[in-house]
Amino acid sequence: MRTMKARKSVMALIAVAGLVLISACSSSSPNASTAGNTKISADTAGTVRVLMEGVPDTDIVKGLLAKFNEKYPKIDVKIEPIAYDQIRDKIVASFQATDPTYDMAIIDNPWMGDFAKAGFLKPLDDLIAGTADYDYNDFSAPLRAIGEVDGKKYGVPFYNYGLGLIYRTDLLASAGITEPKTLDELAAAAKKLNTAARAGIAMQPQRGYKAFEEWGNYLFAAGGSIYGTDGLVKLNTPEAKKALNTYIAMYKSSAPKNSLNWAFDEALRSVSSDKSAMMVSYNWMLPTLNKKDGPAGALAGKFKLATMPGGKQVLGSWDWAIPANSKVSDAAWAFISWITSKEGEAARVSAGGAPARISVLTDPAVSNTGGGAEYYATVGKILGNAEPLCKGANCDEMINAVGTELNAAIAGLKSVDSALAAAEEQANKIQSK
Repeated sequence: MRTMKARKSVMALIAVAGLVLISACSSSSPNASTAGNTKISADTAGTVRVLMEGVPDTDIVKGLLAKFNEKYPKIDVKIEPIAYDQIRDKIVASFQATDPTYDMAIIDNPWMGDFAKAGFLKPLDDLIAGTADYDYNDFSAPLRAIGEVDGKKYGVPFYNYGLGLIYRTDLLASAGITEPKTLDELAAAAKKLNTAARAGIAMQPQRGYKAFEEWGNYLFAAGGSIYGTDGLVKLNTPEAKKALNTYIAMYKSSAPKNSLNWAFDEALRSVSSDKSAMMVSYNWMLPTLNKKDGPAGALAGKFKLATMPGGKQVLGSWDWAIPANSKVSDAAWAFISWITSKEGEAARVSAGGAPARISVLTDPAVSNTGGGAEYYATVGKILGNAEPLCKGANCDEMINAVGTELNAAIAGLKSVDSALAAAEEQANKIQSK
C-alpha cells in the first residue's frame, strides 16, 4: 500500500535517526538450496543488498543486524535507504538485470500481483516449508493472503498497515458517546463532537490513494465490498452509495474546514493538536499519540484505538521477498526467516515496529514496551478482519483512478451515482489490461 510515503513527517516526530546511504557491494557466490530441505546454517555466507525506505522502521531493522549476525556471522546485509517514490523503479530495474543490484526486496502490497506474475520474484513455498519451527500460519491470515499469488507464496509479512478508528476518550466520555459500532453511530458521534474550536473527525479525502484508502473503511462499515464473487470490482452498489453519501455528509458537517486535500500528515496534526476529536488511521499511530513527549504533548494517554464500525477495515502491508535473479537466495532467506521469526518479530515490534505475527500480540515482553495489552488485542482484531484495496494486476493505477472519482464526488464535482459508476468501470478496465 502506498502509505510508507505518508509516514515521513510523522516519523520525524517519533524518532530522529541518522540514515547513512550504504554503497552497494558485490554479492558473493550463491549457496544452493534443495527444495523442501532448506540448507541454511551458520556457515551460510553472502552479501545481501536491499533497498528500503529512509524512515525509522528501517533503522529498527538495521539496529537488529548485530543480533542477526550472532547467528549468521558470514552474512552481510547491506541496507540502502531511499525515498519511497524511487523504490519501485529501482527494484524493477534490478529485477530485469543480468547482474542485479539488489538481492532481497521489500514489496508494497499493490505491487505484489504485478511482480509475481512478471516472474520477478522467487516462490518461497519450499523455503518456508523447509525452515524448522517457522510457523508461517502464525502470520495474520489477511497478511498472508497479500503475499500469495496464484497459489504460491512470494512474500512474507514484514509490516502491517491495518487501519482503525482512533479517538479521544475524554471527549467521547464528556459528550456521553460510546465507542461507535456502526457507520451511522460514527457519523452521529462526529457531528456531536464537532464544535467551533474542534472538528468532530479529521478526514483524508485527498484525490487518489488517500480518498480510496479512507473511504474503503466506510464501504466495509456499510456492509459493502470492493470485489464481487465473480472477481470484478463492484462499487456501484447500494452499500457503496450509502458509504459515500455518509462520508460526504460527515465531511461537510464534522471535518475541518478546507480539508479536501488532506492526507495522513494533516489529519495527524489536527488530532494531536486538539483540533479534531477522531481520525481513521493506521493502528500503530496509537502508541505514538499516547507517548510522553510525543506529537500530542499533554494529550498523551487520552487516545484509544478501536476497530472500524462493523469490524472490518482496509489493510496494507510490506512483504519481504527474494528476487528471482538473486545470486544469494540462501543468504537472503536466512535474513528474512530470522527477522520474521517469532524471535525476530518480538525484537522488532518491541523496538517500535508494527506487528505481523499473531503470537507477538500476546507476548508480555512486547506489550510491556508498546501500547499495552488492550492495544495489541485491538490490533489482533484489526488484522484478523481486514482486506486490501486491490487484488491482482495494476493496483497502483486502479487505486488512484477510484480515489480520483471519490474525491470528485466529495468536492461536489460529480454526483455519488456517476462517480461510483465511473470508478467501477475504470477499475475493471485497468485490472483487465
